[in-house]
Amino acid sequence: MAGISVTLEGDNIQLAFQKGEQSTAVVMDPHAARSLVRAVSQLLAAIGETAEDGDETPEELVDVTSQTIDVGMDEHGMAVVALQAGLMPPFLLRLKDDEARHIANSLLEILNSPRDVRVSHGDH
Repeated sequence: MAGISVTLEGDNIQLAFQKGEQSTAVVMDPHAARSLVRAVSQLLAAIGETAEDGDETPEELVDVTSQTIDVGMDEHGMAVVALQAGLMPPFLLRLKDDEARHIANSLLEILNSPRDVRVSHGDH
């Protein structure tokens, strides 16, 4: 059986494989590592492999994976955002007026602040 190790190399992640006398290592940045995790998770889901109890660690933040984010109104005039995030199926987020205003104002405030200020506050 092959041995796999994951270590930090500065701000990057090293993924090393060893089988018998052969070994290979790949160093990747955090973005590439997240993409690899998503790809492997999707492949496992595609072949019907499910996580055993305690194997899956829920993510606090999930990247949007939709090609587009659609914004519109439902039949009752409420704001609706349609998107896909991570491995979750596509979903609709229905917002009350005050919720939609709060999100819109908060995002504008973030986007209008200089990039260095955003990074110093946790990138949000």
